Amino acid sequence: MTIIIPCYNEAERLPIDAFLSFLKNHQEAKICFVNDASSDNTQSVLNHIKEEFEERVSIINNEKNLGKAGSVRKGVLHLIRDKNPPTMAYLDADLATSLEECYSYKHYIADGKQFVFASRILKIGSVVERKFSRFFAGRIIATCISGILDLKVYDTQCGCKVFTPEIGEIAFTKPLLSKWLFDVELFSRILKHYGKSDAIPLMEEVPVKRWVDQGESKVKLTYFFKLWVDLYSIWKAHQKP
Repeated sequence: MTIIIPCYNEAERLPIDAFLSFLKNHQEAKICFVNDASSDNTQSVLNHIKEEFEERVSIINNEKNLGKAGSVRKGVLHLIRDKNPPTMAYLDADLATSLEECYSYKHYIADGKQFVFASRILKIGSVVERKFSRFFAGRIIATCISGILDLKVYDTQCGCKVFTPEIGEIAFTKPLLSKWLFDVELFSRILKHYGKSDAIPLMEEVPVKRWVDQGESKVKLTYFFKLWVDLYSIWKAHQKP
């Protein structure tokens, strides 16, 4: 499995040791970093990780900032073009969900699922540490998203998704409408491609074992107002045959 990590100005907070330890202990895993035109020392940090695992770490450099959606899409299309992994994933650079947990989801793909996504559902034995303000806003957005998609899903926005190359082509071939709510578009495209009754058996929502908020979000507070415009655009696209 290859895990795509979008990076923008991550030099100070990228958990280098976590990446090195993961690659050392998971010999079949690969990492594809997408450096989104960072203005800090991110490139040097990524080069250091690649030097340790030359054959299993790749770096894509964006000439201009594309945002998380554009960076993930670029990574997915790059891997599909190279006919690289039987399974691919994307994960936030701060590793709020660990590399190990993301990698463990590949067994769902082996069992026949095609799109597996982590969900911040707090269950007995799990750890979900999240600011209340983010949790509250997230529940409002999640309710709207469930209505748009007509799909009972608890959490579309957790930054850990695992999928097959087939799903990658369906979900990422066309440019994405939203920089930060693009996860919703992925669900929409999968549902429209297969039809709801055939799509649902291909999906698996997996409660995280551990998810820890790693500091301030890079999403600006002003985006809370723009996201409703993005949601409307996604809803319109979802309604089209």
